Amino acid sequence: MKPEEAARLLHAYVDRELDAAKSLELEAQLAADPALRERFERLRELSAGIREKADYHAAPSSLAARLSAALPGAASIAPRRAARWFLPVAAAALVAVLALGIALVRPGDEEALLREMVASHVRSTLGNRLIDVASSDQHTVKPWLSARLSFSPPVADFSQEGFELAGARLDYVGGRPVAVLVYKRRQHLIDAFIWPGNGPRDGAYSRDGFNVERSSAEGMRICLVSDLNRNELSDLARLLTARR
Repeated sequence: MKPEEAARLLHAYVDRELDAAKSLELEAQLAADPALRERFERLRELSAGIREKADYHAAPSSLAARLSAALPGAASIAPRRAARWFLPVAAAALVAVLALGIALVRPGDEEALLREMVASHVRSTLGNRLIDVASSDQHTVKPWLSARLSFSPPVADFSQEGFELAGARLDYVGGRPVAVLVYKRRQHLIDAFIWPGNGPRDGAYSRDGFNVERSSAEGMRICLVSDLNRNELSDLARLLTARR
């Protein structure tokens, strides 16, 4: 994917409008292009700042009335109701103007996040882009991730316990950059998604034929995705949690 195309598709990617193939191409470009990742972060932070700090003002009744009269079939809308309708529309337009067309990152619910991580695991496996930095040495993997993220994820090799650290990659889940540690257990691959935050609950779940194990420790969320059985996946989750 050319840099120009990646930049053009960035807004659609943030808004989750790309198909799996294009998402995979763009993710590879994001991993290889620090400038593009920086642009993504600026767009995400700007849109979040607008949502949190922008002032909201009620539309003047005269303007709301003119808009109501101009809309087909809207003549029966009372001015007060029209003002209530106009406020969120105006706010959305203001966001679009101030953000220069930046699409907002919609905060997905927990189910959407789980589906997104499972999809990322599948895309990375099929697209042969499981690892950006290949190493079992935490002193190699951790600095690589920390230099590219705004947080320092826990990194450890558990080869003695049967979970070999194969390396790590950068990924994007819910519109945020996350660290992904890649572990091997016999013939199984395990993605450990890690980012700052506290989850609503921990535990093991099944999604689309894959097992998912969620945990958290000291302000970090950890989500494991693999076709490995639940018991062994829970063992790795406990190791990562104890590491913190």
